[in-house]
Amino acid sequence: MTSAAIFLLVFLLESGAVRSLQPERDRASLLYPYGSDEGDRKTPKLDDGTSPKVSLSVPFTFYGKKHRSLYVNNNGVVSFDARVAQYTPDPFPLADGRPFVAPYWADVDNVLGGEVFYRETTQEALLERVTENINRYFPTVPFAAAWAFVATWDHVAYYGSNTNKGNTFQALLTSNGETSFIVLNYWDIQWTTGAASDGDPDTGLGGTPAHAGFNSGDETNFYNIPGSQSDAIINITMTSNVNVPGRWVFQVDDFKVTGVPTEAPKVADISNCWLS
Repeated sequence: MTSAAIFLLVFLLESGAVRSLQPERDRASLLYPYGSDEGDRKTPKLDDGTSPKVSLSVPFTFYGKKHRSLYVNNNGVVSFDARVAQYTPDPFPLADGRPFVAPYWADVDNVLGGEVFYRETTQEALLERVTENINRYFPTVPFAAAWAFVATWDHVAYYGSNTNKGNTFQALLTSNGETSFIVLNYWDIQWTTGAASDGDPDTGLGGTPAHAGFNSGDETNFYNIPGSQSDAIINITMTSNVNVPGRWVFQVDDFKVTGVPTEAPKVADISNCWLS
């Protein structure tokens, strides 16, 4: 590739006119079913809003602690002990003791665009699919899903947006009553930062970018998906720890990290994709 062609590609990527090149993917095979037809609820159309407290029929073990309720927060967080209205992400570990998973912690504004769906389910077909996925990714861990919770951010806008950009990503929590996993799916990521986090209203880039990972709440244990709070997080649809572009999967009852690269690629380095 000539230097002029490389310059043009970098310019298009950074401007948002063209997104990163990535393998052909199938939406239905990456995202678990969601939406009104699945009986999902929606969070309020409210900047920095959250769902009501959701009581769980099956306790979910996260970093060794059983949780019986959670909140789905518009700003890309599923939290266990308290709502999270904060829109600019902080580095993990947090000093305030909040346990949560951050599929994509950033300043979402679903008033400007998009929906945030969620549901608890024991639907047989979904549990069979989840079980098959987990058994493939963790073949030495005996697991049959008995319960799942699905939260999906569907083409959500960023605060202060002057565009029609939207991000679509998903978190699935699943348990057999003892062992717990979280699946994070990233279908389409077009922005990283809201205007109140010093992002550009015309691009949704810059400032303090989104954070993806886990905070145990004990001020010690945490995990950051590579690229978090950097411009490289825009490429999370290309990355994986289970060899499926756009999917990250973790055992979280006794937190274990598997198949994870040590460095994030540069934003414009389209040949560098974390696939293990």
